[in-house]
Amino acid sequence: MPQSNATTWTDSNQQHLVAALAEVRAHLEQHIARQEGKSPPVVEPQSHPSLAESGPPALDVLCRLFGLSPFERALVVLCAGVELDASFAGLCGAAQRDSARPYPTFSLALAALPDPHWSAVTPAGALRRWRLIELLQQGTLPVTASPLRIDERILHFLTGVQHLDDRLAGLIASAQASGDLVPSHQILAQQLADVWRQAQDRPPLIELCGADEPTRRSVAAAGCALLNLHLSALSAEQIPGSAVELEAFVRLWEREAALTSSALYVDSETIDASDGRALAAVSRLLERTNGAVVLSGRDRWRALRRPALTFDIHKPTRAEQQTLWQGLLGDTANLNGQAHRLASQFNLHVPAIRASVRDALTDSVNGTTIGQRLWDAGRAQARPRLESLAQRIEPSAAWDDLVLPDAEKRALHAIADQVAHRATVYDAWGFGKLGARGLGISALFCGSSGTGKTMAAEVMAGALRLDLYRIDLAGVVSKYIGETEKNLRRVFEAAEDGGAILFFDEADALFGKRTEVKDSHDRYANIEINYLLQRMETYRGLAILATNRKGDLDSAFLRRIRFVVNFPFPDAAQRAEIWRRVFPASAPTEGLDWEKLSSLNLAGGNIRNIAVQAAFLAAAAGDTVHMRHLAQAASTEFAKLEKPLANAALGGWK
Repeated sequence: MPQSNATTWTDSNQQHLVAALAEVRAHLEQHIARQEGKSPPVVEPQSHPSLAESGPPALDVLCRLFGLSPFERALVVLCAGVELDASFAGLCGAAQRDSARPYPTFSLALAALPDPHWSAVTPAGALRRWRLIELLQQGTLPVTASPLRIDERILHFLTGVQHLDDRLAGLIASAQASGDLVPSHQILAQQLADVWRQAQDRPPLIELCGADEPTRRSVAAAGCALLNLHLSALSAEQIPGSAVELEAFVRLWEREAALTSSALYVDSETIDASDGRALAAVSRLLERTNGAVVLSGRDRWRALRRPALTFDIHKPTRAEQQTLWQGLLGDTANLNGQAHRLASQFNLHVPAIRASVRDALTDSVNGTTIGQRLWDAGRAQARPRLESLAQRIEPSAAWDDLVLPDAEKRALHAIADQVAHRATVYDAWGFGKLGARGLGISALFCGSSGTGKTMAAEVMAGALRLDLYRIDLAGVVSKYIGETEKNLRRVFEAAEDGGAILFFDEADALFGKRTEVKDSHDRYANIEINYLLQRMETYRGLAILATNRKGDLDSAFLRRIRFVVNFPFPDAAQRAEIWRRVFPASAPTEGLDWEKLSSLNLAGGNIRNIAVQAAFLAAAAGDTVHMRHLAQAASTEFAKLEKPLANAALGGWK
């Protein structure tokens, strides 16, 4: 509200509370006079200031929210008076004829305040159910003689001060929208608001499902804003596990929701699907809470004993992302259709696109164009989710570093061309409208260890200016049914944001010949294979599988891979070429004989190991790299491989 109105309401609310305190004080004085046999003073009704323009006073709001009777209202004011007015303690002691009892009690209230009723004393009554007042039972004192104290949160509310209850402060946080919503999300927010607006009694649970949590939160916050509701977020892992603690939390939250006109946003994304206790705690909270609740998570929750409506939440559409890129870039020069290219490659939510443009326009990197900086900024925004699931490899090799037969090089160039021009073919030329299946670019790299499979992936990532992530399939495959698919889904969903190149190493861990179904384990093993094949066919980037044993792969599996590239063991001429390229130009070498070195029957990876080890030997000796250093390093490498190496083979290497 405007500052002038806020000041008016604060002053008027204070006057209203003072008048209410005066009324209760008069009732106490009247009760004391009756006990002393004196003629009780007449309780004059207090005039209350009009608050029509700035809103009702907090005391009236409290009574309306929790359905307080006049007697319960007076009892709340009595307890507040002890905290706000020093004279109330003495009046309480005098009214109870005991100066050692300078505090309110139910017995005092029942005797001194008008229109008393016993239901106000019970735990089911509004005062104790909503913890508006606290009963401080001491020893064997009966309930009616025990001290009463107003809850601190309620006391501050009556005085016009809003703050989150301390008992919720470590669990609940304000959930704000992360920026302007795109049209498709505005529609969802409006639908959410309409559902709750039309609810007659208990609002149905709203379930938001999707892979992008910031977008889910923004839609929920925007929908609540349409209803003038605040949104408070709770991580599901913070939900109390015991029934007693959960009941206390629900009471406090529902009271807080009423006081602040709030809805609860429960983020279930961090819950482990195998944690039965955590899942049960979330379900109990959703079923016990009567107010407006949004459940946010990747997948749909299991059935609840509460009406629920589910919305599937996705990132902005491709067209919306392109419009946002264009709007943020404005008249920036030399873009040449960059917005379309960025929207085709990256699948980002609104805050990430804003951050990408901000970073690209404010950071100046020598030798890079604005288009390159935008591209790299988009890559950086797409990384966080995938970083925790896979190992990012910084490309350090170029096309000239690859030593392969011409046919294999042409195949790699063809793969890179399809990745580079996928937006043109799928979007501009309309092939993508035929369906998502089969649009993924997949490749199988076959060859023994060290033949250049990883280097080839690096070369393409560097040429395409894309991130490369290595996923060890041996670590992804789980013995627990269903876990392998979940692990793979997390990888692909995270990779979709940036269209990164996924390099699945050790593919043999999952892709051996599919077995004949003899038991449940065989059946689920085949399900895992089919699941990965389906995700590869719909993945918007490049997925590469690497294997050492192509012969073990099922032919049906091979038919679903777009490219199969063989990495043969290098012949002597190729080994000589690898030796020539393995030493950087800055490395000091002398007298190296490429023909002799090519006689070592090794793959490129082993050649690199020998070159690096020989360099360390030379550096330790303060020398340049000679053949003798390579001979010593070669002996170590062959021993590691448990391959025989005749001493004569290294004879004369100096």
